[in-house]
Amino acid sequence: MSGPRVNAGDPLLAPHYDAEAELRHLRQTVHAIRQELEAQQAENGESVQRAIANAQGEIVQLRQTATVLRDALEAKQAEKNEAVQKAIADSTGEIGQLRATARVLRDELELLQVSKQEAVQKAIADAAGEMVQLRATATALRDRLEALRAEYEDRIQAMERTGRDELKQLHGTISALRAELEKSHGQ
Repeated sequence: MSGPRVNAGDPLLAPHYDAEAELRHLRQTVHAIRQELEAQQAENGESVQRAIANAQGEIVQLRQTATVLRDALEAKQAEKNEAVQKAIADSTGEIGQLRATARVLRDELELLQVSKQEAVQKAIADAAGEMVQLRATATALRDRLEALRAEYEDRIQAMERTGRDELKQLHGTISALRAELEKSHGQ
């Protein structure tokens, strides 16, 4: 910020410096929250990807198991048919559970994002409200300073007028005394 240099110790300007510090602090807080949200999003994305990868790995394993069981089924059709159907049912249930878990994780991520956005919006709104209050206070202080300045200027002018009037009276008194003195010396 450029401009005239002012004394930071001046009590009339202290609220202005506090507002700037508060604004910087709020900006840093918003930046930190934004970074935290991005980190959380990345972490949640990685968790979802791991869950999907695990599910796909299990699907591959289940398909391989199904192939092995089909080969065994050809050898022992009647005996193994029931075991194959059970393995397929178990894998389908597990896949369903994994999908449900992925849905829950996605929902939680969305709720977390909304919560973070609301927190950021609230922080921004609070900062804006505080800035409005600080501006109003600065305006009131500026108006008060101007009023005091005008009052002191009026007092100074009144004192100058009084001084001029007294000086005129003193000059008049001196002239009168001089005239009397000349009169008394002239007689």
